[in-house]
Amino acid sequence: MAVVDESEQEFKPPKEKSESEDDKRKKKITPGSLMKALIRPGRGEKHPKDGDQVIYHCTIRTLDGVVVESTRAEIGGNGIPKRQVLGKSKTLLGLLEGIPTMLNGEVAMFKVKSELHYGEEDCPVSAADGFPKDAELHFEIELIDCCKVVTEDLGVIKKVTEEGQGWEQPREPYEVKAWISAKSGDGNLIFSHTEGEPFFFTFGKSEVTKGLEMGIGTMSRGEKAVIYVNKQYITQGPLIPLVEDIAEVHFEVELVHFVQVRDLLGDGRMIKRRIRDGRGEFPMDCPLQDSLLHVHYKGMLLNEEKTVFYDTRVDNDGHPLEFRSGEGLVPEGFEMCTRLMLPGEIALVTCPPDYAYDKFHRPDKVPQGSYVQWEIELLDYEKQKDWTGMNFRQIMDEVEKIKGTGNRLFKEGKYELAKAKYDHVLREFNHVNPQDDDEGKEFSETRNLLNLNVAACYLKMGESRKSLEACNKVLDANPVHVKALYRRGMAYMSAGDFEEARADFNKMLTIDKSSQSTVKAAILKLNKEEQKPGVIAEAGDIDTQQVSGDMPDIDTQQVSGDMPEIDNPDGLDGDREHLLQANAPPPRMSLWSRLWPTSRRFFTSLGLDRCTIL
Repeated sequence: MAVVDESEQEFKPPKEKSESEDDKRKKKITPGSLMKALIRPGRGEKHPKDGDQVIYHCTIRTLDGVVVESTRAEIGGNGIPKRQVLGKSKTLLGLLEGIPTMLNGEVAMFKVKSELHYGEEDCPVSAADGFPKDAELHFEIELIDCCKVVTEDLGVIKKVTEEGQGWEQPREPYEVKAWISAKSGDGNLIFSHTEGEPFFFTFGKSEVTKGLEMGIGTMSRGEKAVIYVNKQYITQGPLIPLVEDIAEVHFEVELVHFVQVRDLLGDGRMIKRRIRDGRGEFPMDCPLQDSLLHVHYKGMLLNEEKTVFYDTRVDNDGHPLEFRSGEGLVPEGFEMCTRLMLPGEIALVTCPPDYAYDKFHRPDKVPQGSYVQWEIELLDYEKQKDWTGMNFRQIMDEVEKIKGTGNRLFKEGKYELAKAKYDHVLREFNHVNPQDDDEGKEFSETRNLLNLNVAACYLKMGESRKSLEACNKVLDANPVHVKALYRRGMAYMSAGDFEEARADFNKMLTIDKSSQSTVKAAILKLNKEEQKPGVIAEAGDIDTQQVSGDMPDIDTQQVSGDMPEIDNPDGLDGDREHLLQANAPPPRMSLWSRLWPTSRRFFTSLGLDRCTIL
């Protein structure tokens, strides 16, 4: 089971957004070249932003009050307000800067110097013949409306009439309930579903017209809006027949409720359906990081009887299941879903056998190959300890606990989970400051060992290049670190870089003569691999009676053929012997990357088959 999640990954700053042409134009604005006077205040608190469509009347006058140009019918215009999309439409520089300061319904007067209207060098908007481009002018603007543009071609536009709650929005395959009515562009009623029960549909199944669904996908729970849909986005469905000779439909929508439904694998086999909302905001308040979780659950077979094979409220004396995520203690599908739950939430999960019990300790009542359904209630969870305020000794004690868990996971063949534990400590080490030489030495040695453990995990996961990178973090600081040289040599051999591997093995001998038997075994294996064209080295074929090379937590001056095996890692707590608990399941590679876009799928593991870790 993978634990590569959003909150556990190293922070990577977002790529800087390239400067737009409008941004470059705004640099031309100098103090005093654009002045604003409020004539009539607007309403609400929402200002237009890039990507919004703005609808406004505009009257341009000279400083003496002579009308130069206007959209208003009473002043000689055609009466049709201007429609533009900020950041998309060609707009005068002064309005590009001034309109985002306005509210809906506001009327303002802008005093604009020539270089910010049609007198701008390379102005993207053409002026009418005889327009005084070189004069300072007054622009009277009435912001009629500001709408969200759903499609760039303006085929779907949304006007919010009442803000909703939260920021979660429906998407495929969420279940949605909404009050909906529709009128043609000239105001004729097409249909109204505003009484009885709200209209129910599943997002993404074409049960409502295309443009309407696109608009609803931008709404939050409780929001009210008018969604303007042009003809090209009107499709036939159960809600509305195909309407001919109507250029635009105005949908009045109130998003009453939606149920979060998630296709966790993307193939329809594992579905999580929220049946009771939890506390907080999704996903910020979910246990994305490794945590101690408390859950009640009921497990059922997907047969006609919905046979219950386990219920914590019945079979566990009413006590909830307690487990730490990221430690392989529950089936992979179970943990994937609980990580995406809020405290207090109840979810119904349908899980395929390969993510349930076929590769995990299987209850007696669950046949091989069975799909199961879990009804899970996340009661609460406790995050990992915050090291802030701890002294060095307390921090290192926590490190030993986490490292011990990583070692257990490694021995169980759960290399991705083990690596995540080591990575977690290494990230936290960025904020640890040893206070004296002894602490500094212990800190440095522990960090080296953790990096080598990460390298061992990468080797098992078939990622030789990343294993090399982890080894180099140690060797950059200590070029004569025998253990790191050996590990890097094995990574080079696994990658097929035989000369580099031989150089590392030979260097070991110059540093520590006692490593002779280890080096001899490694070079013998290396020679065999060089004689096999196109075959990548299987480092694990080396006799572990001669080399215990994947034991990272050893004295770097003692890489010898008779190194003893490590002690058993910490066992599981006796009071957590729950049905879901691990029972040394066979090693397997995770498909968690289907859930987390930033993760990756792992390949067949290579390297030391008998790799041990400390």
